[in-house]
Amino acid sequence: MSLKRIVGRLVFLVLVIWAASTITFFIPRLSPRNPIRERFAELARIGGFSPQDLEAIVASYNTKFGLDKPLWQQYFDYVSSVARFDLGVSLNKYPKTVIDLIMESLPWTIVLLFVTTILSFVLGNLLGAIAAWPRAPGWLRSLATPFVLLMGVPPVLMGVLLLFFIGFRLKLLPLGSAYSTGMVPDWSSLSFILNVAKHQILPALSLILGSVGGWVLSMRGMGVTIQGEDYVLFAEHKGLSGFVIFKDYYLRNALLPQVTGLALALGTVVTSNIVVESLFGLPGLGRVLSQAIQANDFLVIYGIVLFITIAVATLMVVVELLYPLLDPRIRQE
Repeated sequence: MSLKRIVGRLVFLVLVIWAASTITFFIPRLSPRNPIRERFAELARIGGFSPQDLEAIVASYNTKFGLDKPLWQQYFDYVSSVARFDLGVSLNKYPKTVIDLIMESLPWTIVLLFVTTILSFVLGNLLGAIAAWPRAPGWLRSLATPFVLLMGVPPVLMGVLLLFFIGFRLKLLPLGSAYSTGMVPDWSSLSFILNVAKHQILPALSLILGSVGGWVLSMRGMGVTIQGEDYVLFAEHKGLSGFVIFKDYYLRNALLPQVTGLALALGTVVTSNIVVESLFGLPGLGRVLSQAIQANDFLVIYGIVLFITIAVATLMVVVELLYPLLDPRIRQE
């Protein structure tokens, strides 16, 4: 891949980050509501301090966060802060910064997202390729059917069903949280790691069961179109074994467009992951975002949304840059 192409993709990524930052900045300011005033008005009702104190506190926070400055200066300060990876300070968990909250919860989100994405991608594409391969046994090709039927079930609804039947009724797996109550986190302990893994099974199944069917259908469609390609027919006439033809000529070429589909699906996957985390009470970005919404912690909400947007855009650019390495036939100037 040429240097010009790489620079062009990086410039595109910078423009996406700038556009996401601009939208995140201006959309909240289109509303006449003041999140800081609403947050402390709620605390005033609980704590009972006077309206004069409320006005003084709101004015102090407006000055602290620069909300008393002209709009153009606020925008410049905000974009400059984003460039320094400074997304502000949490109102609900002051003085923790938004970046601190994201970094504390990010490992849980990354592990769940990575495992479920890889498993659903591999399983779905393998089943889809087998379903379209005419030499595959009938019972093996039929394994893809249940996953296709489940693809219409949203991950949240799938999670509720799994919680009710497997967790509540059968009591086979925990109902939620990252690990059992009373356990002290110790990543050097095998029992703690196994306990954490046990708590991740239901959230992982919620994400996998609903996404495998999509990969099955798209891969099956690609497999059907590849069956009549000249290189597949040539491999058959050479007398190569069915496994070699399936692995090197059929599956490998059908898988290339799926990599692009993976990049396009990342936004949906990340969103579903966050919602499922909130449902199961996992200490990931989903729970942090849910708590921020309940507490009207607008800086955390906007910070997480911006962070997710940047992360998805970055992953899409990385996949696009790696795509020519996966297919030697591609030459981009």
